[in-house]
Amino acid sequence: MHATETLFQTLATAAPQASPPQGPGWAMLIPALPLIGCVLAGLCAAFKVKSKFPAWLSVGCLATSFALTLNLYLQHFSGGNGPVLITTAFEWINLQWGPAEGQQLVANFGFYLDSLTVLWMLFVTGLATLIALYASEYMSHDVGAGYCRFFAAFNLFVFSMACLVMADNLLLLYLGWEGVGLCSYLLIGYFYKKPSAVAAAKKAFIVNRIGDLFLALGIFLTFVHFGSVEYAVIFEKAAPYIASLQAGNLDQIPAVVQLIPLLLMVGAFGKSAQLPLYVWLPDAMEGPTPVSALIHAATMVTAGVFLIARTYPLFLLSDHALPIVGWVGALTALFAATIGMAQFDIKRIMAYSTVSQLGYMFAGLAVLTPSGGAAHVFTHAFFKAMLFLSCGAVMHGFAGQLDLRKLSGVGKLPGWKVVNIAMLVGCLNLAGFPLITAGYWSKDLILGEAFANPHTAAIGWILLLTAGLTAYYTFRVYFRVFMGPVSFEPGDENHDAAHAAHGHDAAHAAAHSHTTHDASPPLAEAQVEAEHPHAHTPHPAHQDFHPHAPGWAINTVLATLAIASFAAIFAVHSFGSSPSWLESMVGGSSAHYTGVAAYQAAHESHATPAATPSTADATPGNDPVPTTPESGLTTPDTHADAHAHGNHQLFFGFDAHKALMVVSGVVGAIGIFFAWLLHLRGRTTAAYSDADKLIPALGPIPKLAQHKWYIDEIYDALIRRPLRGLAHAFHLIDQFLVDGLVNIFGALPRWVGATVRPSQSGEMHGYALGMAGGIAVLLVIVLLASN
Repeated sequence: MHATETLFQTLATAAPQASPPQGPGWAMLIPALPLIGCVLAGLCAAFKVKSKFPAWLSVGCLATSFALTLNLYLQHFSGGNGPVLITTAFEWINLQWGPAEGQQLVANFGFYLDSLTVLWMLFVTGLATLIALYASEYMSHDVGAGYCRFFAAFNLFVFSMACLVMADNLLLLYLGWEGVGLCSYLLIGYFYKKPSAVAAAKKAFIVNRIGDLFLALGIFLTFVHFGSVEYAVIFEKAAPYIASLQAGNLDQIPAVVQLIPLLLMVGAFGKSAQLPLYVWLPDAMEGPTPVSALIHAATMVTAGVFLIARTYPLFLLSDHALPIVGWVGALTALFAATIGMAQFDIKRIMAYSTVSQLGYMFAGLAVLTPSGGAAHVFTHAFFKAMLFLSCGAVMHGFAGQLDLRKLSGVGKLPGWKVVNIAMLVGCLNLAGFPLITAGYWSKDLILGEAFANPHTAAIGWILLLTAGLTAYYTFRVYFRVFMGPVSFEPGDENHDAAHAAHGHDAAHAAAHSHTTHDASPPLAEAQVEAEHPHAHTPHPAHQDFHPHAPGWAINTVLATLAIASFAAIFAVHSFGSSPSWLESMVGGSSAHYTGVAAYQAAHESHATPAATPSTADATPGNDPVPTTPESGLTTPDTHADAHAHGNHQLFFGFDAHKALMVVSGVVGAIGIFFAWLLHLRGRTTAAYSDADKLIPALGPIPKLAQHKWYIDEIYDALIRRPLRGLAHAFHLIDQFLVDGLVNIFGALPRWVGATVRPSQSGEMHGYALGMAGGIAVLLVIVLLASN
């Protein structure tokens, strides 16, 4: 088989035809049901319902949506080999301004159903259902109008995410993209009377607008060049460029085609919180914990990963897009991990962990293992949701307390066993504990492929270092909060009431206030005890505080997620020579790619590459690519080779994929060991551990990391303040120059009128005087003229 045909089949195994077959009409109910839930929650608010009825309506709608998604998978994509289906709800946009090609804009409210769509919607709807059930208990303190408002925005968020994932064109994707941005603003700012929550919501909205602008430009440019925004048409018209890539004729790929993925890439960075647009996501912790789990686990933040996976063929056509994605992802992973190590708010630590793990996902896409990136999205969805919800259970039970220096031994308290186990399972997954966790296997897919390619080995080393740091700060939280001596202080929600009851004045209250989000950095134990001998002694008002354990809803959700986290192992790891379930799902979509050698040769030497190593994956609707010596194809005979897609780079003399299975596990275990050594062994109080004694020896690094490397302050100095000053300057120009000129021209007639007005007083003697004056002037003129 000719090399051009080879790459076309390996790149576009699921490449849609111009007119894909119609999908089932009932698939429209998958996004429609969350929208119905939103309307019903709004009606509950209108009728002033003061019960948990909006929550049960939401759970019912979302669970039905999940059931329909599961049915769609079972009927059409159970092996990841189903053909692409298009289901059109209604004709949305159809504009034509000429007969020529590219002079018509068609964007229906239709859904592009392939295995990648179904994969994403399975965990989006599934997790949304569980989180809604969790929120029914967590938000019960606000039953009434606020409760209805929360679930209305919650359902609208899921509807928007469904539009984003299921869209059959870029315009509908953009509608969902903006929809999740709007709903995140509403949910993060749910406590609208709290200034920090309002500021966080505005920050998320504004920072995302930067990325959204570039996404819009990418969509415009796609339409200008390809004449369509429909995936089916775009992929079909991109096929000749794919063939040019295979043949090494990069000069035949126009610059505009290579620019499109760069614009889409910036949009993905904004939504998925990558450098430099990551700053909104940690502040999103100001929203209720179910919001944090919904946004940070499997939905909004993975939208950028989905965008790149969906348009993966376009990214392969650019010289710079995937390398930039890889380096930005790796550096984001490392940078966020260094910040997470130094934070004390346990929800904020998980937020920086999300930023870091998203960097892993982007790196996976960039090192040409889309299945690895998607696998980490899948496993991360379950264990990160579990971690956030476990932290939320602690916050809910301890009156808003989130400072790990004021909580200890929570796992030993009665009623907290389920939360303790869920937190442990989540931490093991996030740390990549060897063999028994899904997080380990999904990370290994990315690390193995990074080291299997000599050109991405540097990215692999960064990700490997990040894996060690992740294991350390993850178990730092677990050892500090759930293990050790039993000690706790309630948070702000109990603090204000206690001080009011005991008549403390404002100064005393300020001196003893517990701010969970901006906790001061710890000093060495001896120094703190010398300066503040009772700084961390529970206040007498707190001695009567008793934390309340979570109820059945929270415990049920956490137990379900813990089981799902273990079950995910069988989805992302193959225990035989055949591809895993997740690899099969990605293999049946536009994200499928196995032509690593051809891609590298085309982009590095700009010469016609040799035979393209490839798996013999089946093309949906077509026969498998034949494996014969004449075709130049080889079929991997091991599962590791299937991951490597033909790369055989060695890692210190060993096969990279097999070696990294050991190395990554060892690195994770080392991180856990140091967390135990510094934060659990010998610790007798909640406030201090052996790690505090190392802070003076590290110089300014701990303070810099605790203050998030002052990135917000740098942005404030370099961007926000100059723009605000420029805005004030333009305001003055508008006020005094533009408006001033307009006011002058407006005042001139008024001045003339005011000057002339006294002459028209209506008094006879005034008119007579005027006539006499006029005659006198005429006489003077005549006399002057006669001389």
